[in-house]
Amino acid sequence: MTGAGGMLGRAVVAGLHAAGHTVRAHDLSLVDSVADDTVAGDLRTSDGLDRLVAGVDAVVHTAAIPAPVHDDVFDNNVTSTYRLLEAAGPAGVARIVYVSSLSAVGLAWSSRGASPLSLPLTEDHPYVGDDPYGLSKQAGELVTATASNRWGIPAASLRFPFIGTGARLRHHLTHVGEDLSRDRGGLWAWIDTRDAVSAVAAALTRPLSGHTVLHVAAPDTTAALPTQELLARYHPHVPVTSALPAHTVPVATARGHELLGFTPAHGWRDHV
Repeated sequence: MTGAGGMLGRAVVAGLHAAGHTVRAHDLSLVDSVADDTVAGDLRTSDGLDRLVAGVDAVVHTAAIPAPVHDDVFDNNVTSTYRLLEAAGPAGVARIVYVSSLSAVGLAWSSRGASPLSLPLTEDHPYVGDDPYGLSKQAGELVTATASNRWGIPAASLRFPFIGTGARLRHHLTHVGEDLSRDRGGLWAWIDTRDAVSAVAAALTRPLSGHTVLHVAAPDTTAALPTQELLARYHPHVPVTSALPAHTVPVATARGHELLGFTPAHGWRDHV
């Protein structure tokens, strides 16, 4: 489990450990963790990678710079993914879960305000971005697919939108509610941290073959405005190919339901 010191990484380590999995946690530096074993180091170098993947059944790769805020975001995110999976294949790892992002389509951080070509947004939508973070996640998915092909490892790339619960989620909802355009590129999608952990667990254990990209999101948006009004205001020229009533998230999630048996259990409208 890489990125074990991050917000999602900590939650995934705790969830998998509580479910009875033996977890080896990795981050740049040692972190306090309930994991059974911890390893520190830079994934971009080969030092320690053999030790990291030795004897593990599966790799969950969450480590990444999570926004285009550093000059080396592309190198860090892509090189670390490549180095890790290059070591995982020969070590006999039997499952890869790559934590990707809805940003892999290129909308969220677009400097030119890119819009999708159609909605709901499907996993087959082409990349339309212009930022290094979105590009790094798109490339990370391709690296994961390549590792899957090369060593015959079932792999899932999970595209998450904003992830949060509790105070983090409340802050995000307030931030978006003050100006709905702030989440235009994210399509007002979100998922509770607890559901994100459940999705990772399902991707580790459900029967899969080859490499699959899956959108994982809550069924509703972060906005008080109905979805059709949101799209008419902020993506007025985008064709909508299926009904999006009430606050339906404009992101296709059926593949995750079908392949992972995953249904989000946590909402926010009755609690915030």
